[in-house]
Amino acid sequence: MLNKKTLFCIVTGLFWFSMYAYIPQMTNYAKEMGASYKMIGIIASAYGFSQTILRIPLGIVSDALNKRKIFITLGLLIIILSTLSVFALPNTYTLLLARLLAGVAAATWINYTVMFSSYYESSQVSKAMGIINATNKAGQFAAVLAGGFVSLYLGVRYLFLLSAIGGAVGFILSLSIWEEKSMTGKKPFQLSAMLSMISNKDIIHVSVLAIFSQVITYSTAFGFTPLVASNLGASNFQLSMLAIFFNFPQIVFAALSGIVFVKYLGEKTTLLIGFGISSVLCMLTPFSLSLKMLYTLQIISGIANAVTFPLLMGLAIHNVASDSRTTIMGFFQAMYGIGMIIGPILMGSIGDQFGLTMGFFVTGLFGIAAMVSIAFVGVHDSRKILSKAGN
Repeated sequence: MLNKKTLFCIVTGLFWFSMYAYIPQMTNYAKEMGASYKMIGIIASAYGFSQTILRIPLGIVSDALNKRKIFITLGLLIIILSTLSVFALPNTYTLLLARLLAGVAAATWINYTVMFSSYYESSQVSKAMGIINATNKAGQFAAVLAGGFVSLYLGVRYLFLLSAIGGAVGFILSLSIWEEKSMTGKKPFQLSAMLSMISNKDIIHVSVLAIFSQVITYSTAFGFTPLVASNLGASNFQLSMLAIFFNFPQIVFAALSGIVFVKYLGEKTTLLIGFGISSVLCMLTPFSLSLKMLYTLQIISGIANAVTFPLLMGLAIHNVASDSRTTIMGFFQAMYGIGMIIGPILMGSIGDQFGLTMGFFVTGLFGIAAMVSIAFVGVHDSRKILSKAGN
């Protein structure tokens, strides 16, 4: 019988498998349906829009009820419905609806991160975030790999059926994941306590950095980089390979971020390096002369993302009381959801007006802004950051 951590990781992997099986081909699929760059940006940003709206109230409700498992199960059910809608009626509008529903499902990610962190001691939160993010990337890797073969032999439409199947398996297994039934000494939710926690300047700073990170990721790897590859002659299978090269290194480096890099480099240096690499590679992407060059940029970009984002996630709930973690994580994820919204829309709007090259350049500036913020505002030691939120 699987132990609770292993089973939870399998469910997590299937959750992200079902969310990402069609992502490498999504923007090109929308373009083939006649969508403009702006419409493609709206479709891509819809995912961030719905989860940004829902994450804070979901975190509040989850903390108030002291329930996580039910939201995980419902999220998987929503994924099944969202992907089946596109499979049944493939057009730009059902694709937009599917991305809105996918965002609703993605809002439950707060429950995954908080519930998994509850399996570990408070001092091991960064380790837990590294592991769960590595599992996240493993699920995405498996999705795009399987999706590459499905799109090659059956066509892009069947990727949505593949997503629904992955979600269905995850839904069944989620019924057996372990959740603590009660919390000794649990305090009732208080709005004033939440406002006090999220007004902490360190939480705000970490959240803003996460926004910048997601602007880059959802404008490029999960947005318009596949169009660059398509312009270089990439097939549907090669678009999946593009996503694989972005996700595969993250399986390893996401786990190493909170365990190795922080230990030897510290939070500030780790984040500066990660954002610096992301910014430079973002600006270089539209100048790729071949798929091989683009693949190389994706690998390095994936490493940079894996080094920074799990660290930001760990800092968001470090030293926060367990009965408030879902609320804080909801706020953090709602904040970085803003990046998922404005990134693709900004890239699409600039692409229609001035071309995608300018869009990639402007997006890269967000990485530079993050570096400036880290250098001048600073990032405190993980043993101290957010300590006010835990009081």
